[in-house]
Amino acid sequence: MKHLIKALLLLASALALSGCLEVEQNPPWRDGQYDGKPDNLPQQLRFSGDRLAWNAAMDNRNRHQNEYARMRP
Repeated sequence: MKHLIKALLLLASALALSGCLEVEQNPPWRDGQYDGKPDNLPQQLRFSGDRLAWNAAMDNRNRHQNEYARMRP
């Protein structure tokens, strides 16, 4: 019986302490606006903002990842 009570106390203390270790993860806000680094879209990084070229590249990549299409009959 003593072992059960000790185990329950240990489990309860572990659960109680696990909530204390959480770090706040909210983004910084200043004057009602997000005050962080703006994230670029994928097509802005590598395709100079051309969304159609980015979509074509993703479609081409997905087609080449199909093992059935790459196999020789």
